This record gives sequence, C-alpha cells and structure tokens, in this order.
Amino acid sequence: MAGKITADLSGMTILITGASSGIGAHFAEMTASRGAQVVVTARRRDKLEELVADIAAKGGRAHAVTVDVTSATSIRDGVAAAVKAAGPIHALINNSGVAPGRPLLGESAEDWDQVIATNLSGARHMAVEVARQMVEQKSGGTIINMASILGLRQGSHVTAYATSKAGLVQLTKQMALEWARYGIRVNAIAPGYIETPMTAAHFETDAGKQQLLRIPLRRLGQVEDLDGPILLLLSPSSSFMTGSVLVADGGHLISSL
Repeated sequence: MAGKITADLSGMTILITGASSGIGAHFAEMTASRGAQVVVTARRRDKLEELVADIAAKGGRAHAVTVDVTSATSIRDGVAAAVKAAGPIHALINNSGVAPGRPLLGESAEDWDQVIATNLSGARHMAVEVARQMVEQKSGGTIINMASILGLRQGSHVTAYATSKAGLVQLTKQMALEWARYGIRVNAIAPGYIETPMTAAHFETDAGKQQLLRIPLRRLGQVEDLDGPILLLLSPSSSFMTGSVLVADGGHLISSL
C-alpha cells in the first residue's frame, strides 16, 4: 500500500539538471531541506558551488557536477561523477531548458537545433544514463521531466520550445512504458507561467499583463507552486503513477479566455 505524501526525503539521492538558478536551484534547496542528498548540475560551475555552499550552510548535503546537456559525453561523464560523489541515484529531475521567443520565419536552423538539443535530446540522454545506473543497481527509481503547458497547446513565437516540450511529453510516456519492468517510474510536470528572474520583466509589459488575464486564477505561478507535484512524484504515494503528466498552470490550459 502506498504511503502518505511525505516531506521527509531522507535517504534519497536526487540529481537535478539546470540547477544553477531559477526553478532548478529552488528544487535543490527544497528537496535538500527535506533530507535529500542532491547533486546539482549545470554549465556554470560558480553558480553551482554557491548553491552547494548555501545548502550546506543550512545543514543540507549537496554536490556540484558540471554538465552540458547538449553533449552526450558530458552527460555520461557527469552521471558517473555524480554516482562517485553521492552513490546510487534514486531520482532525476530533468529541468534543463532554454526558451527563446522567435517567430518561425525569423528562427535560424541553429536556433532550432539548440532548443531541441537542450530541451529534448538533453533530457533523453540524461534520463538514459541515469536509468542505466538504476538498472545496474537494481534499485528502481523515479524520473521527473519538466515539460510545459506549451507541450500540450500552442503559443505565438515559441514553435521550437513548444515542439521540444511536446516531444518531452511523448518521451516521458515511452520511457515509462519501457522502464516499468525495472521499477523505474517516469512522469512529467507541465507548468504554466512561473515567475522567475527570466520571466518577471515580461509580465510587467502590456503583452505580459494581457497573458495574465487569460489565467483563470489571475496570477503567475510561483516556484513553490511546483513543490506539491514534485513531492508527490518523489513520494511512495505516487507508486502506481507512471507515464503521467501533471499540469500546474492556474487553469490556463482549460481556459478559453
């Protein structure tokens, strides 16, 4: 029988990509504060080391590993370094992503390739490397892919991003199907508009304010609004969930506004 959703993540080692700032850094701090050992990855080593120091100062356990998710070699070496530093990985939060806003006719092939390489291929390669480790350890585990409501609907000037996130939704379901036999559960979270340092300025503009009016709850999401879905998917209470996509968007997806 599944247990209650718990805030106690003691004994769990979680690898988090894209953790140098924003949502990824928040996930690292939040899960470490609940007892998890975290391995934070990104390209910016200085930011990772600052995050690790902050977590340690609060009594948490964290390790920094530099990884470029657009490089399969970097991912392979990074996962090996994470296991060496922290031991077997029990959960992966696939959070790395880029979100340039360009009209399709103004987007270069290089722009497209960067988004797909980061948001989709990078998530695939990271999940595969972590899953291999889970299979070798015969431990099972949990993989959480950070998708987006733009993987489930359309938006202006975000074709590459929306396509990458739609692919990530399907990738989540394919991974869940293939890896269930190993006790590896794979789910996705599809956030709506979340306030971060990168998005805050946009929502002060007239266009951003108009977007807010189309959200039934009439507000931006906060990073803390994603804590519940993350903790649920890390919890034994979700032990019968795999291949699911949890939407956290203030009702935006179901709105016709």
